[in-house]
Amino acid sequence: MTRVEICLDDLAGAVLAETCGADRIELCAALGVGGTTPSIGTVEAVLGSVRSLGVQVLVRQREGDFVYSRAEIAAMCADIVTVRELHPPAGVTVGFVIGALTPYNTIDVRVMHELLDACGGAPVTFHKAFDQTQDLFASLETLMTLGVQRVLTAGGTSAAVDGQAALADLVRRAGEELVVMAGGGVRASNVVELVGRTGIKEVHLRASGWTPSASAHRNAEFGYDLGRRLVTSAEVIAELKAALRRGKAEA
Repeated sequence: MTRVEICLDDLAGAVLAETCGADRIELCAALGVGGTTPSIGTVEAVLGSVRSLGVQVLVRQREGDFVYSRAEIAAMCADIVTVRELHPPAGVTVGFVIGALTPYNTIDVRVMHELLDACGGAPVTFHKAFDQTQDLFASLETLMTLGVQRVLTAGGTSAAVDGQAALADLVRRAGEELVVMAGGGVRASNVVELVGRTGIKEVHLRASGWTPSASAHRNAEFGYDLGRRLVTSAEVIAELKAALRRGKAEA
């Protein structure tokens, strides 16, 4: 069965994802800007709420490019070490989602070595900075040499369904050495086609829906409360899991 990772930045979403049968979550903050490192309090709260779920913690100092200063690298390493000092339940595996590029859009091997050293053997995913690199296949070789376990990619496009040819090639080249996980526009409506045409064994999605604001009074002038916010949707996860089951039964 295809493994499902849910990307989320809401505390309730972690429990919901586990209840709905997700295999793993990517825990972030600020998904509206592509995701940044969640607070240590958020990580601790999630680890205290789930029992048998993989938790990959995004470590990204800020929005924008993936070229980091020495101070930013030090801060990311410190965040990783702090998360590693937490004590998850026995059934929960904690890992990290990291990535760094040079100004020329190649993987910054030196920075990756520093981040990986901080991870200390925890499971590592290289995030979608991968899709910004100049040569996906050279980048894949770099990640395998570094010992990264997984890469999140849409095959160099914004949506995985548009990068199916590249994804299939990446899967073939990675073999059993590294997991190629498809992310970007993955939906119940396209996941069976995506898996069937690429050989992908893991998919990643936001699985979001709108919920009304809890505030009884808001002032839209300030832009903080627009009357609704995005949260993890049980319906979206259930639809995706059902599509995967149907696809497996029909294969």
